[in-house]
Amino acid sequence: MADSSDHKVLNNVASETATDSATNPPMDISENLPEFADWLPEFILPYWNTISQYPIIGAIVITSIFFLLAFVIRELFVRSIDKIAGRTKTELDDRVLIGLKKPVFNVVFLFGLTLAVRAAALPAGTDFIIKVLLSLIIVTLIRSTFFLSSELLGALARNHHRFSAIEERTMPLLDIIAKLLIMLIGSYSLLLVWGINPVGWLASAGIVGLAVGFAAQDTLANLFAGFFILIDSPYKLGDYVNLDSGERGMITHIGMRSTRMLTRDDVEITVPNSVMGNAKIINESGGPHEKMRLRIAIGVAYGSDVHQVESLLHNIATNHSEICDYPEPRVRMRGFGDSSLDFELLGWIIAPEHKGRISHEINKQVYDLLNQAKIEIPYPKRDLYIKEMPR
Repeated sequence: MADSSDHKVLNNVASETATDSATNPPMDISENLPEFADWLPEFILPYWNTISQYPIIGAIVITSIFFLLAFVIRELFVRSIDKIAGRTKTELDDRVLIGLKKPVFNVVFLFGLTLAVRAAALPAGTDFIIKVLLSLIIVTLIRSTFFLSSELLGALARNHHRFSAIEERTMPLLDIIAKLLIMLIGSYSLLLVWGINPVGWLASAGIVGLAVGFAAQDTLANLFAGFFILIDSPYKLGDYVNLDSGERGMITHIGMRSTRMLTRDDVEITVPNSVMGNAKIINESGGPHEKMRLRIAIGVAYGSDVHQVESLLHNIATNHSEICDYPEPRVRMRGFGDSSLDFELLGWIIAPEHKGRISHEINKQVYDLLNQAKIEIPYPKRDLYIKEMPR
């Protein structure tokens, strides 16, 4: 008996749950719209009650009122924002003002049409028309939000010295992320308007996302690494970098999946972003400026006049047209080698790509001038002693 009563209770609960789910469909925004009379002040209600006896006339009155209201709001909006924009030096507010004139008018007018359709009491199709009008309002808001996000990101990119994460090269990524978020919110609102429960769609999307994540782990790793490379900015387009694997070249492309660099042999190397994100990278173009210090090691024989050597090397650097005057070139005596006095010539060059050619030119000048000054450049020597001549 207890078992049968328990089964009856469970059956009753299941039937009540099924009845609730059937009688309580997903929320429909169009069903919660207020009547037009709820928006009116009390002294106008008697006139509206008279007009409302003729639904078509009431709908025409509502449409006319909201058309005028949309026009007035647009003009007031334009004038007030125009006054504020006139006090600023940027062009952002002017472009926003021009871009929002039409959306402001459309949203107010479409909302008035929605109330007019509700007041018209059409014999059929009222709910469908209201949903279409609300969908148009949401689409208008999505488009205007797209416009605002693009303009805001563009303004921040133009002031990249204050916002280092937003630059010309990161603009496409941030723009796509902003538009995806806007589309997600807009799509969710559209589903609510049409009475579609988005929970099932989200659950399905989560399952599909897990499957895609397991199937494309390497691709996702490259995508996330590319995102952080764009935000962290360890290098940028045009920089000369050295990888820990030995490659050296100029960055020509930074994508979401890979980075491409062009070597001095005109060979393009494509490196996955997951590798670049975990590699040790020497950026020769980094720092406060693009200049790079060139180091030329020179050894002279013991017994040479070190002051003469220093003066000679310094003159070579100062007379070279591509060695910067600031910072000033320097000559340093680094130590005493096994068979040489070790000097180093230090000079700044404009860009890293000139390093090989300028080093070549300076090495030739050093060799010629040391020969002219009779200063020996030591090299390994071996003395052979024959203890006894063979018979």
